[in-house]
Amino acid sequence: MSREFELPKEIELPASPEEVWTAIATGPGAAAWFMPMEIDPDDPQVVRWDPPRELAIRTPAAEDGTTQAFEYLVEARAGGASVLRFVHSGVLGDDWSDEYEGMTSGGWDMYLFTLAQYLRHFRGAPATYAEAEAPAAGGWDRLRERLGSPQLGAPVEIDLPGGSRLSGEVDYLTGNFIGLRTADALIRFHERSPLGMPIAVSDHHYGPDPLDRTEAWRHWLAESGSAPAEAG
Repeated sequence: MSREFELPKEIELPASPEEVWTAIATGPGAAAWFMPMEIDPDDPQVVRWDPPRELAIRTPAAEDGTTQAFEYLVEARAGGASVLRFVHSGVLGDDWSDEYEGMTSGGWDMYLFTLAQYLRHFRGAPATYAEAEAPAAGGWDRLRERLGSPQLGAPVEIDLPGGSRLSGEVDYLTGNFIGLRTADALIRFHERSPLGMPIAVSDHHYGPDPLDRTEAWRHWLAESGSAPAEAG
């Protein structure tokens, strides 16, 4: 049986409404804190486009009746700051996991925190986005051990295959996410086993880097013991 859901969020951001709009409504902006995606104001799925104040996107219904909507409302605050009110809502079909709403809500908390960190530390910097998955589901505790059983604010160093050493600190920590901030990147590890999916890493890197970070992260996850590597 289908069910409705609504996930409202609110966050104060250290940037003007125009800067927030660039981050949420343009492809380069989205890549800096979420993932690369182009938003065309003429697309039928864009149901409200009022820069820099309102953006709303609604997906068409899938075969199982699932629909999803994403609404952003940006309001100016004193001192050049803004408040972003965000709502992810819709209808889920029968095949969606009972874990979906809780995991998705926690995911948005992490992404919106990442947006704030981007605007606070790397505002306006172009980003290169990389992501990778472990070879199989499971292994979150082993990954935490490899990161030194991270604590919020603690330093972490990671040697990526290819000779790149990442040095930073833990800036986000929950049961399902570990976030690192380095001098030129925001890196997030995602525990997704409740959804039957492998651990993933997303890497927002600001500035030049000759390393193929997608391939480097794929090897690092395989070598980390977070899950057995595939044969062959």
